[in-house]
Amino acid sequence: MKIGIVACDILKNEIEALTAGDDDIVHREYLEFALHVYPAEMREKVIETVNNLEGKVDAVLIGYATCQSLDSLDKVVKVPSVMLEGDDCIGVLMGTRSYEEAKVDCIGTWFSSPGWAEQGIEAVIKELHLDSLIDEGYSSEYFLDIIFDAYTRCLFIDTGVGDKDELLEKSLDFAEQLNLRHECTVGTLENLKTALHRVKQLAKTVAANEYPNS
Repeated sequence: MKIGIVACDILKNEIEALTAGDDDIVHREYLEFALHVYPAEMREKVIETVNNLEGKVDAVLIGYATCQSLDSLDKVVKVPSVMLEGDDCIGVLMGTRSYEEAKVDCIGTWFSSPGWAEQGIEAVIKELHLDSLIDEGYSSEYFLDIIFDAYTRCLFIDTGVGDKDELLEKSLDFAEQLNLRHECTVGTLENLKTALHRVKQLAKTVAANEYPNS
């Protein structure tokens, strides 16, 4: 069987760690993390990327949760697909219950997953298109202070993937730049593992139907 992966760059490290050496994975493609700033465009881009794999793979793991505009995306693409369960990538890496509890515990929380910690403050600037304002001579600090005025905590999510010390240092640096207190929590890879298992089962079924005598 042949499996493709089309996922958000924010989840790349976790997905790569879980699929390393897996010969069933024949295509991997990670899309820019800031696509969700424009939900409609993100949906079109993900659909296009998945559809480009038609005839090349048996099934696709769409490495996105519902993320504002991707609900039921697996039902409209041309290739049999499996999506991640959750509202967004943080929910995927923390689990729904832990994610909700963390938001209740501190409403003004910036969730620093390994992917976001790795990207750092530049990711926020890019995501919010502050880079264009900087080019015009405006100070990024001015806009960041306004945007993060309601935030009080930066919560680092340790998923057990990557260099924890390096990622933690980057997360701490992010918190310091925005004057947020810094805390840590433990994430989970179970949601990603479940999605990978589901896409393998789907690919196996599709392959068996296409080549029933093989």
